[in-house]
Amino acid sequence: MIVDHMNIDEETVVPQMAALEADLFGRGAWSEQSIRQEFQAPARTYLFDIDGCGIVDCIAADGSAAKQPVVRGYAGFWYDGDDAEIMTIGVGRQFQRRGIAASLMEVLIARAREQGAQRMLLEVRVDNIPALALYERFGFARMGLRKRYYQPEGIDAYTMSLELEPRIVGFAAAEQ
Repeated sequence: MIVDHMNIDEETVVPQMAALEADLFGRGAWSEQSIRQEFQAPARTYLFDIDGCGIVDCIAADGSAAKQPVVRGYAGFWYDGDDAEIMTIGVGRQFQRRGIAASLMEVLIARAREQGAQRMLLEVRVDNIPALALYERFGFARMGLRKRYYQPEGIDAYTMSLELEPRIVGFAAAEQ
């Protein structure tokens, strides 16, 4: 189940997201503090794929937590009024190859369109073949290369974009 970060307990998801970040991205992972700051920043949309336990199902009749949701994946973007920039996307290793990243991308793209974004942008490690395949499947095209973008390893990044709003190219006929 995909849940917006505004509809789930931050104290539950932040530590899980930080643990996934550390496992997936090593020394380049976001800390719990970085994640909390990102959630509080303006114009952010973050989504979580959780184990099916939403706000209602996770609360017992007496108001206590019935079970804690398990974060299987997460993704988020920043919208600046024109472009929506994907900030992060990750899926726990044990949940990969189940369509979770694709589901998150579908909802991210839909949310960006709803907010009026003209295009989506992202950076991806040049050696992240599964992510490149995912982005290309959704129509993202490579724009350029950022040398040594990912630190501390110094790995290059492709910049990619997806047009969300068709752009008119050429001249339109003048109204008479």
